[in-house]
Amino acid sequence: MTEAVLALESGVWYQGVAAGAEGEARGEVVFNTSMTGYQEVLTDPSYAGQIVTMTCAEIGNYGVSPDDVESRAPQVAGFIIRDESPVASNWRATGTLREYLSENRIVAIADIDTRALTRLLRSGGVMRGVIATGSGLDPAVLVERARSIPQMEGSDLVADVTCPKAFDWPEEDPGEFGVTPERRAKRRLKIAAYDYGMKWNIMRRLSAHNCDVRVFPAKVPAAEVLATKPDGVFLSNGPGDPAALPYAIANARALVDSNVPVFGICLGHQILGLAMGGKTFKLKFGHRGANHPVKKLLTGKVEITSQNHGFAVDPQSLPADVEVTHLNLYDGTVEGLRHRERPVFCVQYHPEASPGPHDADYLFHDFINMIEDRS
Repeated sequence: MTEAVLALESGVWYQGVAAGAEGEARGEVVFNTSMTGYQEVLTDPSYAGQIVTMTCAEIGNYGVSPDDVESRAPQVAGFIIRDESPVASNWRATGTLREYLSENRIVAIADIDTRALTRLLRSGGVMRGVIATGSGLDPAVLVERARSIPQMEGSDLVADVTCPKAFDWPEEDPGEFGVTPERRAKRRLKIAAYDYGMKWNIMRRLSAHNCDVRVFPAKVPAAEVLATKPDGVFLSNGPGDPAALPYAIANARALVDSNVPVFGICLGHQILGLAMGGKTFKLKFGHRGANHPVKKLLTGKVEITSQNHGFAVDPQSLPADVEVTHLNLYDGTVEGLRHRERPVFCVQYHPEASPGPHDADYLFHDFINMIEDRS
């Protein structure tokens, strides 16, 4: 086994073994509490620039499958696990997790106490770190390298993960991926989607709800998107600091003013919050997992949600024409917003799941209803 070291900017370091490609990985070290779905986590563009720690003790036991990816390739900066399963025990598996990480040049470390690491990140907050593999590694040198990594605040990571040019997502069988929708749009709707680092299952869910999706790069002007005459506009998930995306905020502001129905999730939610007059702030250790309870204020109903974000909208900064619709039951942070006068709403979590529950799939129905009510 090749040796590996994880070093944090705080000066703490962990000795383990390499579990993927050899080399060095740098990024913000975060943790995800999902019990399953590690391949979806690895390929989620929202994790660009981050080294992800899985809190579940054993990872890799069902291997990897091409059906479980959420983008063209893994997006994480690095990967941290406690026990790496040596066996891929699943009829769908086409290989092991180690093979997948190596083939995609993702540096990973195993055999460290991820429970201790997670407690450290919860108490001290997420921090910059380095994973290095090989013999004769000097932890002190790696700690200094970790301290030289740019902070997440102020970083535009969307430019590295957005699509290079506009494209159309192919129509799919509504029952092929995920749950079959309770109701589909009455006619095939035309949705324009901004790609800030969009997961593929978002497009699958929109297609399943009878929508044709045209995906646009993050910096395409709103006027160009609106010129295609979409029935609605979707703002996707993505990585980094929303306040570092002035072009996206300006585009979102133009969309709000256009009166075209707009739905945003995750980073798209934060961008809409900024476009509607609010402010954002960085969370101490973020929300990442498939088991986060969210309360819908209108009904009092609690949804178990899939989440992946490190920033949140400040409710005190919102103007009177923006209403908070959902709250996180862990810490009370904003999980949903709605404009009182415009056809605009957004949520901080992932209604498309992958991984996670489908409690919030109704939000795609709400988007379709909003469009059809205005037709």
